[in-house]
Amino acid sequence: MPLLILLLLLPVVLIALTPVMLIQRYRIGTARRPARPWVATFSLVMLSISTVFFLAGSAVTAYWIEDAFGGAAAGVAIGLALGAVGLLLTRWEPTPRSLHYTPNRWLVLLVTCIVSARLLYGLYRSLMVAQAGVSGESVVLAFGIPESLMAGGTVVGYYLAYAAGLRWRIKRWQRRALRPL
Repeated sequence: MPLLILLLLLPVVLIALTPVMLIQRYRIGTARRPARPWVATFSLVMLSISTVFFLAGSAVTAYWIEDAFGGAAAGVAIGLALGAVGLLLTRWEPTPRSLHYTPNRWLVLLVTCIVSARLLYGLYRSLMVAQAGVSGESVVLAFGIPESLMAGGTVVGYYLAYAAGLRWRIKRWQRRALRPL
């Protein structure tokens, strides 16, 4: 019985902790950190795989939901552009022994707000559909899946571009550090 109560309360606890998780995500995303080659390479590889699976999943979803792949692809494209802007606005701190970087606070806030807005909109739509009944509209379409995929694609694209740019910047710094004076 206590396990059943725990399983029923888990979604409520996660919803209640969402603002705290988003604030922590923002704080971590704007922290100064060392540019480690292996971390950047690992991030780039994992984000590349994630992007491929994300787009493949949205292509399969497009069989049932119109514009699912288009929304996901547009989101990834927007995210790639935001990631490129983020790299330009990143503060780089090269030293002879290490390279540190601090991501731009405003772009990290923008990406966090995209996620927050999509979560709030999904909650709002689910309440409206539950309150009004389905009213002839498909339940799946009522939740705005193409828009959700666009928001998710924006986040995936942003971090993919940022990881690729970070890896490129680290390689450039390593080559510069190895040149004789």
